[in-house]
Formats: sequence, structure tokens, C-alpha cells
Amino acid sequence: MTVNSATGTIKPEDLGFTLVHEHLSVGWPGWELDPRDVDRKKEISTAVEKMKEIKGLGVRSIVDPCPMELGRDPEFAAEVSEKSGINVIVATGLYNDALGIPQHFRLMDIDGIAEVYAHEIQEGIGKTGIKAGIIKVATGGIPGITAPGQGITAAEQKCLRAAARAHKKTGVPILCHNDETEPYGSETLDIFEEEGVDFNKVMIGHSCGVGDMRYYFEILQRGAWLGFDRFGIETICSDKMRMASLIGLLSVGFDRIMMSHDALHCWRGRDTGVLDGMKKGSPNWNFAHISRNILPAMRKAGVVDEQIQQLTTNNPLNYFKR
Repeated sequence: MTVNSATGTIKPEDLGFTLVHEHLSVGWPGWELDPRDVDRKKEISTAVEKMKEIKGLGVRSIVDPCPMELGRDPEFAAEVSEKSGINVIVATGLYNDALGIPQHFRLMDIDGIAEVYAHEIQEGIGKTGIKAGIIKVATGGIPGITAPGQGITAAEQKCLRAAARAHKKTGVPILCHNDETEPYGSETLDIFEEEGVDFNKVMIGHSCGVGDMRYYFEILQRGAWLGFDRFGIETICSDKMRMASLIGLLSVGFDRIMMSHDALHCWRGRDTGVLDGMKKGSPNWNFAHISRNILPAMRKAGVVDEQIQQLTTNNPLNYFKR
């Protein structure tokens, strides 16, 4: 029983303190056609510095759930992992209808997409030999860009079912991107239930910005995990609200929650305004924020170390353990 990491298989117990949703590199589909790109050698070097920083704070692993069409770079991840000593789990899977799912996949059937996912898990991504250790799915629009009320689109439903079938074939967990303003966690679980997915292997991500206890209770009572994985992104939701929701859930006995920042190291191609805008509105948006600021605040509010161990270490272990 092992977990696929960017540098090879590891034991689930070797994950340790895990940040379950971070990104070393991201680019909108088409970035590779832009002649202006990052200095790869420089970006790897600075990424290694950031990973060594969080390693010094006790973090042992990160999950980089960048979907295949958004600038995923498994070789970048592998080099950063080797030089920093941080385990990096890379993903297979596709993004949402608003910003992803290339036409090639839109024309494929569910089983064809599932076959691609399973191949990347069992055989490796492209010619890299690096195997994906998690399946990424995504639903929901982009606030301010797409019209509200579209629900889970037909293309997204196809990708969800493909992820479910690849999960059943390989046993790797599924991580779900979710829109905080129109969360479809419940509807996602309905589709997975039809496909016979083990909810213990499903995390409904970006839940921390929803702030709805009824929503949280339903997902947790169905046996899935909540991702409180955008700490530091104040442009979406204040960390105070995230903390209030998290501490409230812990106080009534719900601890099937994992933590992260959804931080980003580098943007592929030229920055089209996203990265600079996020940094200006979210000064604490970085890989070390939870360790340096959030965990001390939680302890001050009465959260004990055993609960923090559960959120940061035991839960990722149970999520990945097959």
C-alpha cells in the first residue's frame, strides 16, 4: 500500500504534516503558446527555498492538484521535491467548464477519460514516468466572469464520472475544486454515489469560504472530507470566518477536515492579472501562513494539539491510505 509522489512511491505514513492543496505552477490553458514564460531555473530555486522553509516548520508533504490542462509540470515538482526534501503529490484530472476541459476531452466518452486518468496513475504522465497520486475534479463558475446558476455542467458531470471510475480502478483519492459562492459539494457527492465511490476518498475542497453549517454537516455526515484549503486568500473570504467555521465544527465533534492555502509559486506564461491581484488583496497568501499564523491562533482559541495533529497529519494519512 503506497502513495504515488513526484519522486516515486512512499508509504502513507511518510506523508506526515500535509498541506493538501498547494500549487508550484499554474497557467491558463494556452499558456504554452505564449513566448513569454518564467525563468525555469530561477523558479525552481525559489520554490525549493519556500519548500525548505515550510519543512523547517514541520510540513513534510504537499499535494499539488494542478489539473492536466492548467500548467501541470510533474518534472518541475519532482526537481523541487528532490532538492527540498518535501514530498509532492501531483494530480491527474481536468478543471471546470469555465476555464478548462479542452475540446479533445469534451469529444471523448466517460470511459475514455477515465482510461487517461488511470494511465497517468498506473503508468505515468506522458514520458516522464512520474505517476499521479490524486484525481482532480472541478465544478462551478468563476465569480464575475461566468453567469451564476448554471449548476454542474454536462462536461463537468462527464469528468466527475470519469474520475469516479478511475478512482474505483486505482484506489487513489479524489479532490474537488468548488466555487464558494455556488458550492456544489452535495451534488458532486450525488454523482459519486451513483458511481459507487467510497466517500472516505473524496474531499470537497474550498469549503472554508462557504460559511454554511448546514452544508458542512451534510457533507461530513455523508462521510466525505472538507477542505479548509484557502487560508490566506482574503479576497474570497476572511480568515476570521474560516477560523470561526473550523473551530465551530471542531467544538461539536466534526474533525474530518484538512487544511491548506491554495498558494501559488509561479504563473506560467505572462501573468494575466490574477497573481498580482491576489497578492495585493491577500498579503498572507503563502505556504507558511498556516504554520506561522493560523495554528497559533487556533491554539489560542482553545484547539488542542491532538486536534491539530488530526487535521494536519492523521486525516491526510487516512485519506490516502488504501
